[in-house]
Amino acid sequence: MKQLGYVGVAHIHTPGFVRRINDRPDEFKVKAVWDSDSARAQITADQLNTVATDDLDSILNDDEIEAIVIASETNVHQQLVEKVTASGKHLFVEKPLGIKAKDAYAMQKAIDDAGVIFQTGFFMRGEAHHLFIKQLIEDGTLGMITRVRHSNAHAGSLEPKFDPDKGWFEDGWMWMTRLEEAGVGAYGDLGAHALDILMWLLGDVDMVTAQIGAKIKKYECDEFGEGLIRFKNGVLGTLGAGWSDIWDPVRILVAGTQGTVYATGDGKVYLKCDNLDGADGSEWTDLPDALPHAFDLFLDALNGKDVPLVTAKEAADRTAVMEAMYIAAESNSWVKPQTS
Repeated sequence: MKQLGYVGVAHIHTPGFVRRINDRPDEFKVKAVWDSDSARAQITADQLNTVATDDLDSILNDDEIEAIVIASETNVHQQLVEKVTASGKHLFVEKPLGIKAKDAYAMQKAIDDAGVIFQTGFFMRGEAHHLFIKQLIEDGTLGMITRVRHSNAHAGSLEPKFDPDKGWFEDGWMWMTRLEEAGVGAYGDLGAHALDILMWLLGDVDMVTAQIGAKIKKYECDEFGEGLIRFKNGVLGTLGAGWSDIWDPVRILVAGTQGTVYATGDGKVYLKCDNLDGADGSEWTDLPDALPHAFDLFLDALNGKDVPLVTAKEAADRTAVMEAMYIAAESNSWVKPQTS
């Protein structure tokens, strides 16, 4: 049995990670849970049938604990990551890795120097339509890629989720709407996933610009945005994200000189391509199998499986580009992201 420790349980995805651990057919046990909020730690500990502790060092110094899950407020990621890497334990850090490029790259260095297994929560890479589109690009099936779009949006500023009298974040997750703790609002929260896919598909970013705003003003942060990305390979990208959409019908579109492909929000793929028989613009159903969720891939890696993980450099680069997009929106300009 492999034993884990939880260091921070503030993130809205914590309950989902708990279910994934509890539902695993192999044996993973969370030995202890720590959080700066002891009541919050106890709730998660009860769900995992384990103990909560106020002593973070008791987890970090426990040789039986092989890996740590960090799902804290983003503004404390760096201090927690540096403590965990100093202990030599593997770690999963919920996205985004950092608030600013500076702290993200500092964490990357600590992670890489420690030589530990690392993963973050960019789960969209494993979705069948994204895997298929990546294959089309890498095989050259679409010809030269000219432009891409990705959208990731939900109704988090519009509707209740857990309680009919509350919005998505009021039941314990309000820190995610406060910039001093989360670093970003809706655009950076959901846009982080879209940005990861775009960079995973097309590589490093040259310059960005964006417009980020709020209309409903349910929370004291941005609620939506649109950005433009110029990749170093010359491809132009568009990134839309937010908490104020009742529908997100087209998730991704990739245009090339010999084909265009797009995927809907429910994962259906439509392809028109000169290089594939039957690719006449109708639905394309010959897709690869989806991969496990990013969190499950981390647990698989702890079990010694060779699985695709997000590198610390990739995670830090995404933070740097998103920071540049917020700077660009504030300054109404194009901005080059930091690279190290």
